[in-house]
Amino acid sequence: MNYNILVVDDEDEIRDAIEIYLRNEGMKVFKAKDGIEALMILEEQEIHLIIMDVMMPRMDGIKATFKIRESKNIPIIMLSAKSEDTDKILGLNIGADDYITKPFNPVELVARVKSQLRRYINFGVYKQRTDEISVRGLVLNKATKTVTVDGEEVKVTPIEFGILELLMENLGRVFSIEEIYERVWKEPSYNADNTVSVHIRRIREKIEINPRDPRYLKVVWGIGYKIEK
Repeated sequence: MNYNILVVDDEDEIRDAIEIYLRNEGMKVFKAKDGIEALMILEEQEIHLIIMDVMMPRMDGIKATFKIRESKNIPIIMLSAKSEDTDKILGLNIGADDYITKPFNPVELVARVKSQLRRYINFGVYKQRTDEISVRGLVLNKATKTVTVDGEEVKVTPIEFGILELLMENLGRVFSIEEIYERVWKEPSYNADNTVSVHIRRIREKIEINPRDPRYLKVVWGIGYKIEK
């Protein structure tokens, strides 16, 4: 399968460099210099993954990602010169799937892109026998890749679906942040830090009536997370 990647950055050199790395991997690259151009390309082209800079004129990466997430679950990798945790958490909170800081290692960037593409394609294309897991009104369908709460479908990203699938297939078992990251992201857990907790928070906001008093997704302080039987 030929993948279409959208690279959004206001620096020509960075866009061109990323294009070279990805074209060497057989991917087709579309380029935009800000969020407005990115949204226009998304209307016209089938895009499988977006690499999105944070700081850009006219429409920055945060606003663009927020807008994209209103209708699309395309994987988004945030790219920024800033390394503060607050910027990373903000990007993940509004729907980004991963985060890389500049200057970046080309090998690492390509590896992250491939990892997100595998997850996205498996989420959207791979079909297996109809199989539902139901827990007190929370239903995960592995065949249609959908999640419903009391009959109402909630939109989840591939990462969020993977976390729910892991916990719902192992009801009552507590998974540490490191275990969740390694199982769902399929990467060493040294990248886990705040990433898992941010995604857990986003899942709670979607499936819980009161995220502060969760009915499904429970925290076991100092250990990890679980969904009770």
